[in-house]
Amino acid sequence: MSVHDTVTSMSTEPTKRLIRWGLLLLVSVVIAANYYAYDAMSSIKEVLQTELGISSTDYGIIVSFYGFPNTFLLMTVFGGIFLDRFGIRKTGFLFTLFCALGVFLTAYGSSDFFRGGGIGYSLFKSFLPNYSPEMKMMILGRLLYGLGAETSIVAINKILVKWFRGKELSFAFAVNLAIARVGTAAALIFSPIIIEPPAGWTMALWVAAMLMGIGLMSFIVYMAYDKRFTPKEKKGSLLDADERFNFGDIVGLLKNKSFILISLLCVTFYSAVFPFQAYCPDFLHNKFGVSLKMSGMLSSLIIWGTILFTPIFGWFVDRKGKRATLMFYGSGMLLAAHLILSLTHLTPYIAMFIIGIGFSLVPAAMWPGVARIVEEKRLGTAYGIMTSIQNLGLFAFPIAAGAITDAFNKGITPEMLKAGEASLDYTYTILMFAGLGLLGFLYAFLLKRNDAQSNKRLEHPEMED
Repeated sequence: MSVHDTVTSMSTEPTKRLIRWGLLLLVSVVIAANYYAYDAMSSIKEVLQTELGISSTDYGIIVSFYGFPNTFLLMTVFGGIFLDRFGIRKTGFLFTLFCALGVFLTAYGSSDFFRGGGIGYSLFKSFLPNYSPEMKMMILGRLLYGLGAETSIVAINKILVKWFRGKELSFAFAVNLAIARVGTAAALIFSPIIIEPPAGWTMALWVAAMLMGIGLMSFIVYMAYDKRFTPKEKKGSLLDADERFNFGDIVGLLKNKSFILISLLCVTFYSAVFPFQAYCPDFLHNKFGVSLKMSGMLSSLIIWGTILFTPIFGWFVDRKGKRATLMFYGSGMLLAAHLILSLTHLTPYIAMFIIGIGFSLVPAAMWPGVARIVEEKRLGTAYGIMTSIQNLGLFAFPIAAGAITDAFNKGITPEMLKAGEASLDYTYTILMFAGLGLLGFLYAFLLKRNDAQSNKRLEHPEMED
């Protein structure tokens, strides 16, 4: 009996549902490892600065190079094209491999072996003398990691659409995001714990490399099961001739007003969240005087909120729709939270809770919402363009945040911070994030208005189709 016959014979709805959710769990491990790697340094910023002798701007540069290949080399756009052209399995594996290699090189750049003159040290010492070899190797690692990470996320988004469209798509996206953010929460909480003696500060980065390796193996397992359970008529590495990518697809997407507005919301919203997370533990440590461990745990409240609420909102969207409305309210909550953090001394628990709700509302509606306004055969390209625009913010704003922090804290050194002789003023840094939140709120308003004036595709329930 062929694989197709086997699948057909067992294709009761409960069995198909079990297959779908099993495959989702596999790719969710990949994205959870990805998210862990992104924030592995966030709650040890002060330690990293002291050990490497770098400024907040330098730290921002290391973080921001994650977005470099997707912003300036348009790798998510090309990755989306490759995805539509060569299929999910090959493209997803290649870019997940880049993730694992990049996270490994980031850890290697911080290691005692490399800093003691290990492989590549002399080469990295031979150029850009104003930056240390360690910093340059870590930048290369973040660049390769970012090159793979965003396109692998695009691939996973298309995997979810492939298996869940017309069924529980928004809920599937939401569960995937919730599992992914367990990775972020774990990084924020455990990095300050992992670095305690005798392990040392670099152990936080090696744990990220190990988890990304597990993510790569999970994707390999997914490939095997996806190949087995995909019906024969849908198999093949290439799309049919009438579905293959052409550059007119990009022109068509750029003429789609809803797609443009949702992309602009994406870049401003995520720029007000992910770069903020890279500084949030250090901000809380300096403004509210909490320990590094406590600041990491407090920052993770944002993520625990999304783990709880994102699946709930995803379930709601499948049954009630209202995607544009949820994006509008979520963007407003993010703006309010940043204003509270920057201009008041209210307990940060309030703002963390508000950000957690907003960070649940918008993604639960945004990513599956793209599948409502773009054809499935063009989704790889659409997600690629959208993610490339998003990465412009992920590249620019960590550097901008570091530069603003340095500009308003001149004369304060990492040694002074470590000794408790000074603290950093993050007021204007957080106000920058509030400005991004305001732009996102405006784009969400325009998106909601445009959807109301057209066919209200974003407001319709998934289960209705």
